[in-house]
Amino acid sequence: MRLLVLFIFLGLNLNILGQDNTVNIWEVVPNRKETSEKEVIEKDDITKVFLVQTPTLNIFLPSKRASNGKAVIICPGGAYRGLAYDWEGIDVAKWFNTRGIAAFVLKYRLPDSSSIITGHQAPLQDAQRAMRWVRYHAKEYSINPNKIGIMGFSAGGHVASTLGVRYDSPNNFEGQKIDTISARPDFMVLVYPVITMKDDYAHKGSQNNLLGTNASDALKNTYSNELQVHENTPRTFIVHSSDDRGVPVENSLHFYKALNDKGIKVEMHIYPSGGHRYSLAIGKDYLQTWTDRLGVWLESL
Repeated sequence: MRLLVLFIFLGLNLNILGQDNTVNIWEVVPNRKETSEKEVIEKDDITKVFLVQTPTLNIFLPSKRASNGKAVIICPGGAYRGLAYDWEGIDVAKWFNTRGIAAFVLKYRLPDSSSIITGHQAPLQDAQRAMRWVRYHAKEYSINPNKIGIMGFSAGGHVASTLGVRYDSPNNFEGQKIDTISARPDFMVLVYPVITMKDDYAHKGSQNNLLGTNASDALKNTYSNELQVHENTPRTFIVHSSDDRGVPVENSLHFYKALNDKGIKVEMHIYPSGGHRYSLAIGKDYLQTWTDRLGVWLESL
């Protein structure tokens, strides 16, 4: 009997340690209509998520002894068509935990979903709510509500930078108390980010998936984040590679200039090679040291 109780106890504890700590960020998802569409998950060398139906945050916490009160929300990339969920999300969250930083991987809605009413609005709505959710629950997770940042890779970098410049975009839905909390990030980390939607340097896949193939110049300008920088845009850390054939390095160069022109503290690292979609760049010679640069920058905040 004692052995049975012991096994049950151990089983319960193993279940608690292994459970997926994921929360829905909306009680009622705005800008949504009911359809028969289902979310799709593909598992290969990278786990990818498509047709997101329920926006969530996957929570990764450092040990209490290691925690320094900082937190970051991570937006995986995927050209606004899918999410490289583990490659540019979970793996990165675990790295942040080694720095004492709480990390939240955002599964945000993608514009091609037939469940969304206005496609281009949904990613920003989810990023705003994610920031408000983390800030609202900061005390529960031993987080300083004034030390919460946003991070994004590729198209996820566009989500992150859109939040950074348009965090105070008004709700066009009936909000709750949580929706009155500031959605402004305290810092941004952008890795080979999509920034512009203007034709010269736009990543065409992201542009078409977010705005459609016949978007007006006005809509392209609205989502060209180098044009939307203002004095209260948060301090920013940028990483890109000169040989990026997916998202031209000019995306980061123009955003850096826009930030610098407005007096926003910004640090940028441009590597001569590396291409696109390297995430933590593990095993890629000195490119993998970009996280060392980020670690020092985070310490300086």
